[in-house]
Amino acid sequence: MLFNSLDFAIFLPIVFILYWFVVNRNLKSQNLLVVASSLLFYGWWDWRFLSLIIFSTLVDYTIGRLLSTEDSLSKRKVLLWTSILVNLGFLGFFKYHNFFIENFTAAFSFFGTEIKPNSLNIILPVGISFYTFQTLSYTIDVYKRKLEPTKDLIAFSAFVSFFPQLVAGPIERATNLLPQFYKKRDFDYSKAVNGMRQILWGLFKKIVIADNCAEFANQIFNNSSEYSGSTLIFGAIFFTFQIYGDFTGYSDIAIGTSRLFGFNLKQNFAFPYFSRDVAEFWRRWHISLSTWFKDYLYIPLGGSRGGTWSKIRNTFIIFIVSGFWHGANWTFIAWGALNAIYFLPLLLTNKNRNNLEVIAKGKSLPSIKEFSAMFVTFMLTVFAWIFFRAESINHALSYISEIFSASLFTVPKFPGIGPAFRLFLLVIAFMTIEWQGRGNQFAIEKLGLKWKRPLRYSMYFSIIILLFWLGQNKQQFIYFQF
Repeated sequence: MLFNSLDFAIFLPIVFILYWFVVNRNLKSQNLLVVASSLLFYGWWDWRFLSLIIFSTLVDYTIGRLLSTEDSLSKRKVLLWTSILVNLGFLGFFKYHNFFIENFTAAFSFFGTEIKPNSLNIILPVGISFYTFQTLSYTIDVYKRKLEPTKDLIAFSAFVSFFPQLVAGPIERATNLLPQFYKKRDFDYSKAVNGMRQILWGLFKKIVIADNCAEFANQIFNNSSEYSGSTLIFGAIFFTFQIYGDFTGYSDIAIGTSRLFGFNLKQNFAFPYFSRDVAEFWRRWHISLSTWFKDYLYIPLGGSRGGTWSKIRNTFIIFIVSGFWHGANWTFIAWGALNAIYFLPLLLTNKNRNNLEVIAKGKSLPSIKEFSAMFVTFMLTVFAWIFFRAESINHALSYISEIFSASLFTVPKFPGIGPAFRLFLLVIAFMTIEWQGRGNQFAIEKLGLKWKRPLRYSMYFSIIILLFWLGQNKQQFIYFQF
């Protein structure tokens, strides 16, 4: 079920009414409704994969209960590794089976031996990368005794399957979300209104910005051999805003929807395109995934505490694994490695934590130095996104080689350049609003709150009109494939 679909527009009010007006007096009934609604939401896509999420839930719940009564370190490790192997085993099979088979075959072919292994027509379950990491965080935290294992199977099932963030995050930690299922939740009008504003802005990002940018990004990337370097630059920039609007839009809708039901999810994006260096970008982009890898992979490897070689090794590991998490293609690995190369000079010179505050805090405009740093970081990011979007490494390299050719200095030409230019102006207006709200949880969190009601509602209706006017090019969320 897509957030930007009629199905969800019907589903959400029904669940909301049942949650607050039918089962609101009983906490367990509320949690049970969350579980049932979440399974319906997930099964709407393909009911066959409900068994996976149910099995993963039961495995990690059982292991958590066993860890609560087990003091033997060796047995605790066995339990932990059982959870890791089961969860990553499912993820590896569904997401990476054919990737390894194809590369195994290619390696033998390179040395002159032809083999014909059987590949499988595997459908990737939506959201498996997200709920797998969510349940793993629970088991690992219980193992480390950072979290008391729950005895409430319904609350744990609700934590794992919570429909707003089930299929594309944010990846919530059990330490933050699970305790919220233990406490009575009362309807908070101001929180609900704030959630609705965030949902509206998320829909704008997805439907108006991402989906329309996708039309031109797809056209240019899919026919890149036909276009000049200047046109390919446009394609890369359109994809840059497509993925930003798509993923931050999903996160805004998820966080806003959660707020309607009395839950607080952590911010997943903090205006990353206003970053002054790549380290700051990764503190602001897909925060739930970045911090997951930092806490459960980077720090256990030694983090940045060791010598130079250890720092280099750990940085490449975390970025390459992050790239591979996004998809079974060498392009994602190249994207991760490139970001590691961007990040390393900052780490090795101890400048990776220079920019912790919001850029130009308390000011309307950045300084020339801040703007220059922001522009360079943005262009490095655009360049890296080419690998992320390309169909193959060869495609990415040919795309880049054309950009750095003489055709870069020609006038961009492609079908629909007029509408594309108008969309580009809309993106500039969109990023201006994002800039004004860069210190908040989302861009329009405080915009118009002090305006008179007619003016404030005019803003809301203007956004809604744009949703219907420019929302004809409906695209699936990019991160559903991850």
